[in-house]
Amino acid sequence: MLNSRMSLDGISTLDLFGGTGAISYELASRGADSLVVVEKDPIMHAFIQKNMQTLGVTNCQVLRLDIFMYLRTCTQQFDFIFAGPPYALGAIDEIPRIIVHQKLIAAGGFFVLEHTPRNNYETFDGFSFARNYGTTVFSFFEAVNE
Repeated sequence: MLNSRMSLDGISTLDLFGGTGAISYELASRGADSLVVVEKDPIMHAFIQKNMQTLGVTNCQVLRLDIFMYLRTCTQQFDFIFAGPPYALGAIDEIPRIIVHQKLIAAGGFFVLEHTPRNNYETFDGFSFARNYGTTVFSFFEAVNE
């Protein structure tokens, strides 16, 4: 679905809650030029770093940080941002608010938030559309011109 909306070749990406790193491995394989992965768990952080090295991905920065700390201090814009937080995360609604307010989405770019159907972001600034896949929803956000 993303390929029909934007080219992934040469883009800058931010993967929040990196987990196993699967999203960033895919983005790297499709030509992303600059990747940032934020994962605070030390075991998963080391796992992602090792896999990036094994895959020969040299344009990736893997940060071991809390994503909220990272987002509040980030000044870089990204063409594609993905967040797949734990579904039980209480502060999930803050993620799109911070990303849009901090202007982290580059013009023509997207932020995709993975969440459950109990969360609805249609009234949030920058919301573009959502895709529902049963127990998983992907909400898409775009840069807001103020």
